[in-house]
Amino acid sequence: MFKIGCHLSFSLGYLGAAKEIVSLGGNTFQYFSRNPQGGKAKPFDINDVNNYLEYAKEHNINQILCHAPYTLNCASAKPETREFAIMVLEDDLYRLEHFPNALYNMHPGSFTTLSLDEGIDYIVYALNKVIKPEQKTTILLETMAGKGSEIGRSFEEIATIISRIEHKEKIGVCLDTCHVYSAGYDIVNHLDDVLNEFDRIIGLDRLKAIHLNDSKMPFASFKDRHEKIGEGTIGSKALIEIINHPKLRDLPFFLETPNDLAGYKKEIEFLKNNYKN
Repeated sequence: MFKIGCHLSFSLGYLGAAKEIVSLGGNTFQYFSRNPQGGKAKPFDINDVNNYLEYAKEHNINQILCHAPYTLNCASAKPETREFAIMVLEDDLYRLEHFPNALYNMHPGSFTTLSLDEGIDYIVYALNKVIKPEQKTTILLETMAGKGSEIGRSFEEIATIISRIEHKEKIGVCLDTCHVYSAGYDIVNHLDDVLNEFDRIIGLDRLKAIHLNDSKMPFASFKDRHEKIGEGTIGSKALIEIINHPKLRDLPFFLETPNDLAGYKKEIEFLKNNYKN
């Protein structure tokens, strides 16, 4: 089954988001756990959760992805920022335990005025502090474009973090097509080579989700600018090859393209029509 969805506003809650993605033709969705530029989350509503779970079962939505806010930075030089990140991680993971097979996506972080090694140290500390052996949720480290001092621009950086996590079975990776292309991984002309490199360094068994985005920027630009499917430098042909690749086709795909709901619906339909059953 082709698992395709997009990023939705969480203003309507879990049930509202589920109904919205079904109306767009999708069967999974991504949402921010709280204000992406802030820290406040909506009050937890167990009735909304239970209503969502019933609706999801009826409409074959078996997995969702929660995206951490952009303000979450485990690698920050500021102690208060790192403390905030741990608080958000603990709260978000608590909420996600109410869902089966949930995924939690986070940007690894930016080391700002620290060194890369110091930034990685803080990320590892935060993850080892919040991950519980009994949790059901898988935390995903997102591949990054490499702008500024952000960590996760290379497969090696992500592998270094994972290697130091105590409960490695709770950690996976979300590959962002725009980000890896901007970071210098040529998924347009050498997709198999990139996947082989990912497998050698991280392991394809850790790849749990894909952010399917085109890019406004050229290859190896180290800039993060998403574009609509087929309107950027990656192009629809390469993205169609990605959703049909035998090593990727069974993963959930999440659109983060600059679209309104009508645009998402059009892209979901286009991708479904080009997915080879």
